[in-house]
Amino acid sequence: METGKRYSQVVTDGVSRAPARAMMKAVGFTDEDLSKPLIGVANTWTEIGPCNFHLRALAEHVKAGIRAAGGTPLEFNTVSISDGITMGTEGMKTSLISREVIADSIELVARGNSLDGLVCLSACDKTNPGVMMALARMDIPGLALYGGSIDHGLHNGKALTLQDVFEAVGAFTAGKIDAKEFNCVENKACPTAGACGGQFTANTMATIMEAIGISPVGLNGVPAASEEKNKAAFRCGEIVMDLVRKNVRPSQIMTRKAFENAIASVAASGGSTNAVLHLLALAKEVNISLKIDEFDVISAKTPTIATLKPGGLYTAVEMQKAGGISLLLRRLLEGGFLHKECLTVTGQTIGDAVKDAPEAAGQQVIRPTDKPFKTTGGLVILRGNLAQDGAVLKVAGSNREKITGPARVFENEESAMAAANAQQIKAGDVVVIRYEGPKGGPGMREMLGVTGALAGQGLADSVALLTDGRFSGATRGFSIGHVAPEAFVGGLIAFVNEGDTIEIDVPARKLQVLVSDEEFAKRRQGWKAPEPRYKRGVMAKYANTVSTASEGAVTS
Repeated sequence: METGKRYSQVVTDGVSRAPARAMMKAVGFTDEDLSKPLIGVANTWTEIGPCNFHLRALAEHVKAGIRAAGGTPLEFNTVSISDGITMGTEGMKTSLISREVIADSIELVARGNSLDGLVCLSACDKTNPGVMMALARMDIPGLALYGGSIDHGLHNGKALTLQDVFEAVGAFTAGKIDAKEFNCVENKACPTAGACGGQFTANTMATIMEAIGISPVGLNGVPAASEEKNKAAFRCGEIVMDLVRKNVRPSQIMTRKAFENAIASVAASGGSTNAVLHLLALAKEVNISLKIDEFDVISAKTPTIATLKPGGLYTAVEMQKAGGISLLLRRLLEGGFLHKECLTVTGQTIGDAVKDAPEAAGQQVIRPTDKPFKTTGGLVILRGNLAQDGAVLKVAGSNREKITGPARVFENEESAMAAANAQQIKAGDVVVIRYEGPKGGPGMREMLGVTGALAGQGLADSVALLTDGRFSGATRGFSIGHVAPEAFVGGLIAFVNEGDTIEIDVPARKLQVLVSDEEFAKRRQGWKAPEPRYKRGVMAKYANTVSTASEGAVTS
């Protein structure tokens, strides 16, 4: 029988490998252990924040599953940056950069140790795409398991998520709530370990991981604090050994049609705009041509069938109780919006895996495709003189289609946040935050602090925001991110002046500033990019090698 020990014999077998075996025996491995396939357990555990806090314990269950199925697990760790903690600070610039570091570090360990397979544990926003990129790049048998959502808090009968805390900041500064109410929201919003509890970026990527087939269907949505998560982890240990023996690789799973399934799942669930950036990056790792405009094409024909925070009503835990990601995918299958023949890591096709997905009686979270919340999906790609290479808008939960208003221009997030806190942003304004792009930031900070403050002040539907940076998956309102080309490389967003009229037209897919080409030519004269903020270290390295947001902001 094929054992699956396909690569690691160069490390463990033969007389010349005695020194390596001696080193491994020093930490407890036996000859029997070393005769089996060596399976890496790539862990993104950290005790900084709740998202990945529980992954150290979860890894023990993965390893038990690997041992039970005839393999030898080797756990190693990589980095994780908490978006919720770093949001609104200089540290948020490191978040997207960490995606590349995660992928690179897993590649280094897996390649360096000639591992036969991989199980990757992820949770916070950039750990999810980071581990998928590593699996795609290495193309050895493997899978990813999402650590699961945090339980939602409860206050005055309302389910709370971290989004509510960000919006409470704006409500408090506007005098809409008092200090006691503000403190209650802060204290009750995050009651357990797990990733932020709406269809924000982490849960959007967890949905993608199942839809694209690299996570076992039905396991990602199990909440972080549930005992069922431990069973899911053990099962992943068993599944990876089957993949290793059969030599089923990520390239056989993450196909062109699988990417289309992933995009449909984002559109149908009202998911995060960050999915665009991460799927573009992942496609490059598997040498699949994927263009930013294809997200618009798929979203335009895919109905929004889930009502999930931030634009909808329910949290990720409530979605799981309703039927979870499996039910969402089943609905897409039934409506003809899913390529049912795509392979998943369990060996089943995605169609077979979800066709019998259970549904809770009376659930209100996920609808059939012929009775959607909206007839189109949650993502829109805009173009125009302000976004010649594209920009991304999430329309889930909003019926606003057009805004024309005066530009309020800010050179960074901090100045925009100060204006928001001082209540200097008014209904009808179009807030422009620039020099926050992949190179200019560097790192494309998310602007949840600004959008949350404005939402808390009651301006979510009357103010537009646009940036060459990003918006959090927890952002709601008329927020346009990933504007490309970015300001730092001379994109026209760099030459918008305070008071210029900006026109946003969703049906026409247009993002335009009403300034003539001749006037822009005058404004360009003598312009030079600002001095780089970082001139050494990982931040400078990233800024010098990163691509545009419209290509996934990948390094090369």
